[in-house]
Amino acid sequence: MTTRNAKILQAGLLTGTMDILSAFIYYYIKSGKTNFLVIFKFIASGIFGKTAGDGGTAMILTGFILHYAIAFAFTVFLFWLYPKMNVLSKNRMVTGIVYGLFVWSVMNLVVVPLSNTVHRPFKIEGVLINMGILIICIGLPLSFIANAFYKKRTVQ
Repeated sequence: MTTRNAKILQAGLLTGTMDILSAFIYYYIKSGKTNFLVIFKFIASGIFGKTAGDGGTAMILTGFILHYAIAFAFTVFLFWLYPKMNVLSKNRMVTGIVYGLFVWSVMNLVVVPLSNTVHRPFKIEGVLINMGILIICIGLPLSFIANAFYKKRTVQ
């Protein structure tokens, strides 16, 4: 495995895990419930619709795989884009914030509307919380990891 692929694997696992843990926490705060596996069923409902909620282990596993596949897709995309756009290395914080907002936009304006999930009403509080989660759990870590990786490669 190349150093780049290993770093992408690490970054994807980190951001995917941070994101799903934040979803568990947000779910607990909103519902008071701890049956976190329903979150994976909700993710699986993107493909299987409402029937995912009635599914068992297969739906949980499908949601888990989809979640990490999406996290890896955004990780790979940033690692591909980073060396092509010099502006990304200028300010890691701004890059992380903008990338987190990009991830939110893609997920909420493209992926979710095209999926079979139950669409929830627009609430600005939820939007801002979800944007913050994606900035903190995906945008900023990926920005710092990619910056460190590419800076290290140019020094060698």
